[in-house]
Amino acid sequence: MPDEHPVPKKKRKGKAGRILLLLILILVAGAAIGYYFYERSQPAKELDKYLTGIQSLDFDTMESMLQSADLSALDNADVRNATYESFFKSINAKMTWKITKTRFSFQDGTAEVTARIRYVDGSDIYRETVTEFLRQIVSSAFSGESLTEQETQDKLAAILIEKASSLEDKFSETDIVYPMIKVNGQWKVTALDEETVKIMSANFKSVEDEISQTLAASDSTAEGTDGPADSADQTPATSAGTIDLSNQRFSIHYTRNVVSTDFGGEPCLLVYYDYTNNGESSSSAMVDVNLTAYQNDAALEAAIPANSDEAVDAFMKEIQPGETVNVCQAFSLNDMSPVTLHASDAFGLDTGITAAQTLNLQ
Repeated sequence: MPDEHPVPKKKRKGKAGRILLLLILILVAGAAIGYYFYERSQPAKELDKYLTGIQSLDFDTMESMLQSADLSALDNADVRNATYESFFKSINAKMTWKITKTRFSFQDGTAEVTARIRYVDGSDIYRETVTEFLRQIVSSAFSGESLTEQETQDKLAAILIEKASSLEDKFSETDIVYPMIKVNGQWKVTALDEETVKIMSANFKSVEDEISQTLAASDSTAEGTDGPADSADQTPATSAGTIDLSNQRFSIHYTRNVVSTDFGGEPCLLVYYDYTNNGESSSSAMVDVNLTAYQNDAALEAAIPANSDEAVDAFMKEIQPGETVNVCQAFSLNDMSPVTLHASDAFGLDTGITAAQTLNLQ
């Protein structure tokens, strides 16, 4: 019996065509979405390569991943100094990271990728290194040994490596947003930023600058310890305010001051204070404390007192953790006008902890 309700052939073909078109549109849309997400993932992948270059201290890779191809931001750091290569490689090898966020502009070919970076904070290493370096330099000076610039760098590098291996690693974390741009089909970081340089140098831009600043504050005083001063023929001076500061490494407390004479018969000021070692290893006031004196807004030079004084010797003497000793520093006087003292951490680490005091000499 013939079918009373045959389906028109044209209608069937039309329905099949619509389904086919829909499938094509779905595939095209899927491909577009897939391409978008692929492109979106590329900045993070390229940043991962850049951070791997930092971790391995591969400067060629870093340079190739920068839009500017400019690593000059490292010029004020010691990271590219061959003398310190072993130290910084060992430190940066411990760096880890995680990509946490990506902001992506498909049209502009730009992105901002955020990385949470965990890295070695070298503050403790540098503290111990500066302390040990100063001890060795003072010892060398008294033995008449003179080091060339390269020998000094080699000594510093050896101490850094020794301290890095003996001290427990101290880690810090930071989030850095890396601006990126697509250049000739490749995603690149726009520039080497200051925060990344800080990470690469374990929180210090320049080890040598830190040493130089510390030496500048202590060298002249160390030279003046051959002829300490006596309490005879000294005139007490009155003071306004009191130097009294403390941090994790040391405490100092002003006790007295007197006007005396130096080895040439010129007037000098002797400043006495109690120094306490709050650290975990032996140290001295010479290493820890930066005490400066100013008269009429001009810095006073360190003096060599005419007579002996145990407190001047104690300034250089190492004491054990928990011990306290009274120390003395001497300064040449320009006249008898008031002198202002400033005390701070010689390492420059606790910059917010300082103390000042004005002395009236007449």
